[in-house]
Amino acid sequence: MEAQLILENGKRFSGKLFGAKKNVVGEVVFTTGMTGYQETLTDPSFAGQIVTMTFPLIGNYGINFEDMEADKVNLTAFVVREKCDHPSNFRNEMTLDEFLKQQGVVGLEGIDTRALTKILRVSGCMKGVIVTGNPSDDEINNMLKSLDNSDVIMRTTTKERYTLNRKAKIHVAFIDLGAKDGILRELQKRDCRISVFAADVKPEEILDQKPDLVFLSNGPGDPLDAPGTVDTVKALIGKLPVCGICMGHQIIGLALGAKTKKLKFGHHGGNQPVKDLQTGNVYITSQNHNYIVSDLPPDVIETFINVNDGTCEGIRHKTLPIQSVQFHPEASPGPLDVGFLFDRFLEEVK
Repeated sequence: MEAQLILENGKRFSGKLFGAKKNVVGEVVFTTGMTGYQETLTDPSFAGQIVTMTFPLIGNYGINFEDMEADKVNLTAFVVREKCDHPSNFRNEMTLDEFLKQQGVVGLEGIDTRALTKILRVSGCMKGVIVTGNPSDDEINNMLKSLDNSDVIMRTTTKERYTLNRKAKIHVAFIDLGAKDGILRELQKRDCRISVFAADVKPEEILDQKPDLVFLSNGPGDPLDAPGTVDTVKALIGKLPVCGICMGHQIIGLALGAKTKKLKFGHHGGNQPVKDLQTGNVYITSQNHNYIVSDLPPDVIETFINVNDGTCEGIRHKTLPIQSVQFHPEASPGPLDVGFLFDRFLEEVK
């Protein structure tokens, strides 16, 4: 079925639908991963977004249910240059098209993804619609105006509290802002008992559990839309060690008095270089975010920076057991260069 991707600046790209057949609206972003499309599809940080893969052929090793980062696809639509209809891999369970049909998610193939990426790099990420037929300009504008991603954190957080690895030694209170399963897996590997709380948890609920560490996950959207999570973290500062990744990093930054701002087109992909300001080492990391921490207060130290644009990639409090990073040490997908940071986080318990 023929369809169009129409950006809010008026640019149009024609292609063919696969997966679910419906009209959708979302924020259009691109990600530079050459592999890991299944993890990208299921990463909650992409909720509310139309995600474009810059690598031209997607789906060549199919889909398997061991590599899910959440129990469903979280993005709004998936745009590729060419999808593979005949995947070849011993772990393959279904094709990309079959998977998106099962999940009720729109796919669009056959457009010039390189041209689209160049537009987003110059103009920044923007709203877009994927539509069939010939809708009027008014219909398109009404769809664009209807986009509201302010609730994406509450759409992706856990619906009820639960516990993993009950007999483990270290007790982690985990605030789920739209968490990838990879983070939970890494904590479980390190003998952590994990009490998972929803994003709108109150500080008293966490303190009642007497955890050794508070950990904030990744998540979608703007940190200023978090449902009271910043105030919760503020109330826990000085009472418990606090660590976080991605959205969790941004929430911690706000709680410590820093600011956040939106990047032009974000960092999305598994090849983002960051520099450790203490050692000078450069690591290749997995990232997925549109917002960064800025304007650090005097008692907060910047620990990592992005090599490409110099933005903040990590912070640590000078005296309190609080630290966080913007990138993803668990990868999923991406390189495993910085997996050691989970051990560094858990040293705060000591």
